[in-house]
Amino acid sequence: MSAEPERDPRDGSAVPETAASATAERGGRRSLAAALLLGAAGAALALLAGGQTWSEATTAAAQGTMPLTAEGRDVTGVPAALAIVGLAALVAVFAVRRSGRTLVAVLLALSGLGTAVTSVLGGTDTGALEAKAAEATGLVGADVSGVGHTVWPWISALAGVLLLIAGLLALRHGRRWPSMSGRYERPGGAARRPGGAAPDPERPEEMWKALDRGEDPTRDD
Repeated sequence: MSAEPERDPRDGSAVPETAASATAERGGRRSLAAALLLGAAGAALALLAGGQTWSEATTAAAQGTMPLTAEGRDVTGVPAALAIVGLAALVAVFAVRRSGRTLVAVLLALSGLGTAVTSVLGGTDTGALEAKAAEATGLVGADVSGVGHTVWPWISALAGVLLLIAGLLALRHGRRWPSMSGRYERPGGAARRPGGAAPDPERPEEMWKALDRGEDPTRDD
């Protein structure tokens, strides 16, 4: 029994095989570009947030009160570490195929989830402020008061969500994405294509270059 042809959702008519292939190809390119953008933005944002002030407070000192601040890396280094893992996984998605790609996509999604969860937990943590109070006053268990939290833990959590979405896109559409290949590598390592053909715009490295130039790699010429 032959497979049923793909139907046009507008009128139910059969979609020609070439048109269906082109539609799937465009969908793969869009999901690839979205995953690259979301993953890169999420990792960069998480690393940026880790260096910002997450919480503020005051502690009693001999001269009155002393202001205290704690950066994200003081509260927890887990979100930034997981963001680096996620960025590495995003790159590795294109270096592996089949089940390997699925495993790397799962790692990317889990790193995003972990970044989001640990950022939210760090957003209410006072341990870093208490440690700074003890260091500033020389008193173990020095009290802190007027504790306030900034928006940066939530920005870090958002970064984790972006990484998570990138991982889910890789799980859902990764099988249609191109892979890095050594087929065109010269012995010295330089890339060359038969007949001097133009670079394939659907290759991951060409999409990265297009994004760097401010171009939309999903746009049809």
